[in-house]
Amino acid sequence: MGLYLSPPEHALVLSIGEKPSIQALERAQGWIRLPDGRAMNGFSHCYQRHGATPLFAALDIVTGQVKTGHDKRRRRREFLDFLNEIVSQNPDREIHVALDNLNTHKPKRDRWLKAHPRVRFHYTPTYSSWLNQVECWFSILQRRALTGARFTSPKEARRAIDEFVEAYNQTAAPFEWTKTVVHPSAPKYSYAELCK
Repeated sequence: MGLYLSPPEHALVLSIGEKPSIQALERAQGWIRLPDGRAMNGFSHCYQRHGATPLFAALDIVTGQVKTGHDKRRRRREFLDFLNEIVSQNPDREIHVALDNLNTHKPKRDRWLKAHPRVRFHYTPTYSSWLNQVECWFSILQRRALTGARFTSPKEARRAIDEFVEAYNQTAAPFEWTKTVVHPSAPKYSYAELCK
């Protein structure tokens, strides 16, 4: 949380995550005839699968901009390729990365981190991946670009994601975390008291 609230000066602070298998589903669309004879435009529950694609995403917590990477697989090698691209685009900056405890992020002996001393990993606590801000962005991506979409190939799904990211980055802003005030109350001893 400290990294989000007061990022180091002149450093790039990224929240990185993966969405492992985005399905390329070709949904049955068009006119559906209802039992009463009327027709309705919409989706059928039927679909055909055309494969899946993993997605790597890095959210800059200061600007809200997102950088994505696609690959055919989701392994340590692909994750490091994504990080290498980020490091090469920021040659003179210190990079802080918030990420979860996924096995591809946390090997026993990390030669890659030793070879990149300007990069520091900050892991979210176990079972707390919701603290990783890129997960909020994945939710936005799912709602606005993927739910109900129709793709005939993983390549088409990747293109749709890239178009969404380009549009999103034009108006990107950092996430503002808020906290709801919870007022303490005395325990209720009966159901009737709960309804008051």
